[in-house]
Amino acid sequence: MKVVIIGGGPAGIRACRTIKLNAPDVEVSVIRPENKSLIYCAMPYVIEKIIPFEKIYKKDELLTEVGAELIRKRASSVDFEKKAVTLEDGSQVSYDKLLIATGAEPIIPPFVPKGLKNAFVFKREEHLKGILEKISQGARKAVVVGAGSIGIELLQAFRSLDLETHLVEMADHVLPNLLDADMSRPLEEKLIEHGIHMHLSTPLSAVEGQDYAQRLTLADGTSIELEDKDIVVFSVGLRANVDLFKGTGLEIAKDGIVVDKHMRTNVEGVFAAGDCCAFTSGIDHRPILGKLATNAVPMGKTAGLNIIGIPAEYDGFYNGAATIVYGIRAGGTGFNERIARERGFNDYIVSYGETTAKFSIFPDPGFVKVKLIVNKEDHLLIGAQVVGTMCVTERIDLLTFAIQNRIPVERLAKLSYSAQPYQSFFPANNAIVMASESALKALKKD
Repeated sequence: MKVVIIGGGPAGIRACRTIKLNAPDVEVSVIRPENKSLIYCAMPYVIEKIIPFEKIYKKDELLTEVGAELIRKRASSVDFEKKAVTLEDGSQVSYDKLLIATGAEPIIPPFVPKGLKNAFVFKREEHLKGILEKISQGARKAVVVGAGSIGIELLQAFRSLDLETHLVEMADHVLPNLLDADMSRPLEEKLIEHGIHMHLSTPLSAVEGQDYAQRLTLADGTSIELEDKDIVVFSVGLRANVDLFKGTGLEIAKDGIVVDKHMRTNVEGVFAAGDCCAFTSGIDHRPILGKLATNAVPMGKTAGLNIIGIPAEYDGFYNGAATIVYGIRAGGTGFNERIARERGFNDYIVSYGETTAKFSIFPDPGFVKVKLIVNKEDHLLIGAQVVGTMCVTERIDLLTFAIQNRIPVERLAKLSYSAQPYQSFFPANNAIVMASESALKALKKD
């Protein structure tokens, strides 16, 4: 059997390795237009000079060491009837089964003039190189439009270089898809403390300039003046990279290629995985955005197993994610309150637990705060958020596990936990247990 994978990002790599490690005799070719595949989430730290550029390249050996063929060319068309992919040089690669893992492209607001030499999105090697070139030319000001995780990390990177740094965000708080406003305040305070100019609840309304962005006008009338060597980065979302398949009969929804829980498309023998796909929440099984590498990897694994005949299912997006703002870590999973209400969960309770991150008798013990969102009907978690100075991703992973496995808050309140002076609060309490017990009290009162 010959398998062709279009795309060499997280989904494509995991699918390739899954196929070859479980069925070594299957022939696999990976078509990747980029010379190198990048660790996208590490890119801001190159700007910040924490890691060198070359460290963010993924090794081609991830593909070649398992015996796959790597084709460094762009796919120009696909013929599903002939089962062939045509490459940019006119050559063709035939397949028995095809996996589409073409990822997603950053969005630029439609009112932004095209071709501005100091305006960027942030996903690819050329985007990072363009920003670094502006910095080397003496940029003095940087504006980030969008307060998601990448936007927040870019703010800190630019400010570390002593640039005048602005955040423009239409929501009333940072990380609006990850956290609620009550949990984001410590992060906003840190950003302000470090000199970042915050423009919250203030959409960008206009960008003026021909070759370069020279003036940004915000909805409240504020103007941000820019020089040619200054930087604007749009970090406002992603759209599925599916233009190659328009008009082919492949079913494509608003958020990407439609797949079932086995990652099969509506075309026989064609699978899709990762950011190019539309899929559903694992909580309410309705469509939801989930363009994260941590979603793409299990989707790629699921696709790879099914391609070689090993049954596997993908349950859906839970969207556990995290970031860091000047030493304060923040993460969320499931739905925040806004998303829960938008999806019809109007009857829920919110509870909190907060402790120090280390034994409180230690110097600088820090803090950890947990927020739970619990559905009143079945006492199940529909979302959770954690902000603190230590161990946030571990707690988010545990809370995601609770959501995935439909663990009611009664059982979560009985969580057996560990304690150690440098890594936790006293053995007397745990922030997750504290929040769960608080939720139970509220449910009993209701």
